[in-house]
Order: sequence, then C-alpha cells, then structure tokens
Amino acid sequence: MITDFQEYLLMRRPLLDEAFKRTLSGLLGGVSLGDAISLTAALEGGKKLRGCLSCLISDALGGLFDAVIPRAIAVELIQAATLIHDDLVDQDTMRRNRPAVWTVEGARRAVLIGDVIFASAIRMMSELSREDGFAASHTIAEVSKGALHEPFDPLRLAEEIASGRINEELYEKIIYLKTGILFGTACRLGAIAAGAGSRLTETSYRYGLRIGEAYQIADDLQEVKQHLLRRSIQPDRMVALAPAFLHFNRETGPYVLAALQGECTDMDESASEFFGAAAKLMENEIERRLQSAVSEMEENFPDNGYSQVARKAPGEIIRIFNES
Repeated sequence: MITDFQEYLLMRRPLLDEAFKRTLSGLLGGVSLGDAISLTAALEGGKKLRGCLSCLISDALGGLFDAVIPRAIAVELIQAATLIHDDLVDQDTMRRNRPAVWTVEGARRAVLIGDVIFASAIRMMSELSREDGFAASHTIAEVSKGALHEPFDPLRLAEEIASGRINEELYEKIIYLKTGILFGTACRLGAIAAGAGSRLTETSYRYGLRIGEAYQIADDLQEVKQHLLRRSIQPDRMVALAPAFLHFNRETGPYVLAALQGECTDMDESASEFFGAAAKLMENEIERRLQSAVSEMEENFPDNGYSQVARKAPGEIIRIFNES
C-alpha cells in the first residue's frame, strides 16, 4: 500500500507522462514546428504534481483512474501553456534545461502554441461536462488575470508604491491567481471525476488552493534566500519580489523603493535584517497554509489509505520542491 505522496507520485507519474505525451502529440501533430524535439521535451518534463493531485483526490474519494486521467492531463496542459507564455513575458530563455519555446519558435508562434493548448484543454473538459468545462475556462481566465497583476517595470512599481496605489494585499492576489487556483482546480477536477457532491468538491478545491499558495510562497522564498546570501538585489528581481516583501514586512518599504529606483542594490545590515525578518514570516506562512490544507482533509474526507496520503501530501510537495 502506498504510504506517502512521493511513492504515489512514482506510481502515477509514468502513466501521466505517457498520456500527456500522447495528448500533446495529437494537439501539435499537424503543426509545423522549428524544433519539435526541444518543444516537446520542454513541455513534457516537470513533476506532474498538479495532475497527480487530481488523481490522488479521485482515489481518496473512490473514483476510477479512467475518469480522472483526462482531467489530470487538462490541468497539466493548462500548466504547460502558462509556462510558454510566462517564459516569453519574463524573457526567460531556458525551461527545464531546454531552450524556452519562444526562443525556438519566435514570440508570435509561442503565443499561438500556448493559445492552442489552452483552447484544447477547455474543449477536452467541455466534452466531459459543463462543470468540467467551466472549471477549465475559469481557471485559464484567472491565471491570465494573475499575470496581469504581476508588476514588471521597476520604476512604475516604485511610483505606485510611493503614491499608495500598491499595498500588502497585492501579494495575496498574486499567489492566489498565479499558482493557487491551478492547484485548487486540479483537486476540484479530481473530486468531479469521482462523482463527489458539491461539499466535497469545494473542500477539495480549498485543499489544493492552500497547497498552491504555499508552493508559490516557497518559490519566492527560495529567491529571497539567494539574495540574502549575496546581500544584493537588482531592480529587475526586486520588482518580482516587492509584493512579497511589502506583504510580510512593511518595514522593508524604504529598501524596496531604493532597489526599484536603482539607488541601492546592496543590502546593508539594516536592510538584511528587515528582509531576513520577511523571509522568516514567509516560512511561517507556508506552514500555516499547509496546516490549513490538511485540516480540510481531517474534517471532510473519508478515512482510507489514499486520504492518509493526501494528509501528508501538502508538506511533502513543498519538500519535493525545495529539494529540486
């Protein structure tokens, strides 16, 4: 019997990898690509955490694998399309040790490939049920909205902070839209696949949402720690982390503004202390959200082997991320 999420991942991921590869090949098989091998390698990689969560929730609620697999693949397709667009927007040139799609196919085609994958995920889910189709389309809309909320210009963000148009609540919105909602949808679709009622479906969504938010905080925290070790942060990196700093420790505000404006990129003792305090609060918040996810399981899910794995999964997912 599977006893933890790492084992579950090892069991389910090969099946998800094969199904994802087959589905992606069908979507892009008739499209002329500049470097099909690099494209598919970049998209087919990844841990398949979200898809595995769909499967785990379905298993915990007594669902069948054949019912959950298309839903798990749709979640992974949405994730893949998001990464294509994100790499272009962020001008990241590598993805999973492969050239990012936009560097091979060009910006225009990268956007269109991502759009094809998004639309295909919606179609796949709409063919299953109205509820599935709504979940997929709503998630894509919200994830896209999250990208719009993310600041990208250091000087513009500095002006907005100085004028009071940006506050600490921006970070909550970003982590919900950017990462939380797709984890939540993965779990919601798992519950739908199992034929769960509305109460368990919403419980599953909240469980995944808390995991996803913790995952994004952990991602940001890794970068914060790197900058603390280097004792410096450039404006192009501060613009991405500023919402987190302002959310967790408002006393970082003057240092955030100075870095955004390019006036001071090195951290003195005082700045390091404030940023370090923010990092500690981020660690505490990760744990709080993971505990919140587990509490959803404790109160509402049936007591079986897969539910026990689901109770362990939040902490293990963050551990897997930190070790990757």
